[in-house]
Amino acid sequence: MDFAPVIDGFGVVLQPENLLYCLIGVTVGMLIGVLPGLGPAATVAILLPITLTVEPVTAIIMLAGIFYGAQYGGTITSVLLRLPGEASSVVTVFDGYAMARQGRAGAALGIAAIGSFVGGTLAIIGLTFFAPLVASFALDFGPPEYTILAILGILLVASVGSGTLVKALIAAAIGLLLATIGRDGFTGSERFTFDVLQLSDGIDFVPIAMGVFGLGEILYNLEDRHNNTKAPTKVTKVLPSRAELKQSSGAIGRGSVIGFFLGILPGGGAVLSSLAAYAYEKKRSKNPERFGQGAIEGVAAPESANNAAATSSFIPLLTLGIPANATIAVIYGALLIQGVTPGPQLVEDNPDIFWGVVNSMYIGNVFLLIMSIPLIGIFVKILQVRAAILAPITVLITLIGAYTIANSVFDIFLVCLFGAIGYLMKKVGLEPGPLVLAFVLGVLLETALRRSLILFGGDPTGFIGRPISGTLVAILVAVIAFPLIAKLWKSKSKTKEKELV
Repeated sequence: MDFAPVIDGFGVVLQPENLLYCLIGVTVGMLIGVLPGLGPAATVAILLPITLTVEPVTAIIMLAGIFYGAQYGGTITSVLLRLPGEASSVVTVFDGYAMARQGRAGAALGIAAIGSFVGGTLAIIGLTFFAPLVASFALDFGPPEYTILAILGILLVASVGSGTLVKALIAAAIGLLLATIGRDGFTGSERFTFDVLQLSDGIDFVPIAMGVFGLGEILYNLEDRHNNTKAPTKVTKVLPSRAELKQSSGAIGRGSVIGFFLGILPGGGAVLSSLAAYAYEKKRSKNPERFGQGAIEGVAAPESANNAAATSSFIPLLTLGIPANATIAVIYGALLIQGVTPGPQLVEDNPDIFWGVVNSMYIGNVFLLIMSIPLIGIFVKILQVRAAILAPITVLITLIGAYTIANSVFDIFLVCLFGAIGYLMKKVGLEPGPLVLAFVLGVLLETALRRSLILFGGDPTGFIGRPISGTLVAILVAVIAFPLIAKLWKSKSKTKEKELV
């Protein structure tokens, strides 16, 4: 591996402007993690217009900082208030709040900061060595391979997303339908435009993201806002003891590995990683009854996992052009707005962007480690700001941002429309994540599928004949078959148990 571009990447990051935006990104990320409901996907979507005013590498450094910075911000309220500010911090509530009630809030937040730093750093090292290999391998990908990859991504997003599989598939289907709106790239005919001129070129990614994530989340959270803020627990002795460090070191290492590999999977992300890491630590523990009662491993493992997953989710984005979760899908849109196409050629064509973003994560993790404990008091006070003040400001910024991208009033109407759709989806239990991911992957899927069928003369068996696409087809079949087999096996086991009784 040639380390010259890696070293040059540090030169990019250490430029004053990029350092400043990295600091801004992780600070905003921590703040957003503290505020329940808004989340990094909505924040990144709202800030997309700002990225037009800076260089591409600077913009992505800031947006990436928001993403992994939010993972720790949610920990603060999970431990102190039993109120997870970010979905990936839900698991931390179990033992983090129990530790706080025992007077060990400082140790819980300290081990969370250390675990987050170690998990994120180990994942960055993995990203440094693993991503170029994936990129070089992906150079052999053609339309058939991208077709199967897109289908696999959509199915994985649906199968491991929150909520039921049926609801996730419905949300993904809506996203695929939205991706077909506009002029057909092969025939030139218009589809689902309803004679609206502005829809001829299709719907842009930004209004959808700003609507369902930004405006939709705001509307939903105004209705479902926590009205009574609990009194924060006092934080003393912010560093864990030597015994606690020794006790949690294994959990940090295992959580980092679990998070790294699950973060690569489309739909895996920080939430699934934190759940898996916590479940594994509880299963392997000699005293599993400690979990939920203030076990420090119950904080260390999920916090290491969610930060590792946030970092490793950049691998499929930067090397394959496949977003692994909703926030990465919005960052994907930001790259496209900047005229940068993520994929195998990014390492060769734009090494400054690739290695600048990757190496910025080292610096960002150091910033987070330094800032995490001193800023706790400030972030807890922000929680007491009324939603009636925060919500109108956020809506105004969202709508102004939507207009400034293309100076189009029509985009404002689209944001309002998708904001209403996002609100209704949340009301009926449909997560917007699968919709946005399916919209992004749908554009890739349609183009790649039609080119593949042209290449194969309309014969779909051609996908099996190619080595890489054939392997991906086998993985695709396994992904579809595994839940069905598991369900069948479970039903048979229950039948046998009833017969024995």
